[in-house]
Amino acid sequence: MPEPSPNPPQIRFDDANASATYANFCRVTGTPEEIIIDFGLNPQPVGTEMPPITANNRVVMGLYTAKRMMLALQTTVQRHEQAFGTLEIDVQKRVRQ
Repeated sequence: MPEPSPNPPQIRFDDANASATYANFCRVTGTPEEIIIDFGLNPQPVGTEMPPITANNRVVMGLYTAKRMMLALQTTVQRHEQAFGTLEIDVQKRVRQ
């Protein structure tokens, strides 16, 4: 069996045609083979009236890619919290502060 290369090939990434969309809501569903993440904008994140949230973007990925994304997001959030403090994800607790 060949030895792994000490210098893995560099992945080239072109984001020239990528579109950016803001989302403050996501829904994660899936199948045994893939993860489906719908992103949308919740116009009323605080309050009692809940208008429907429209999904603006959908990302479908395999579970291996989803796990790599989860680890990358986890690392990014941990670094942010180390630098700036804990991110409270309970909206009601943030409103009361």
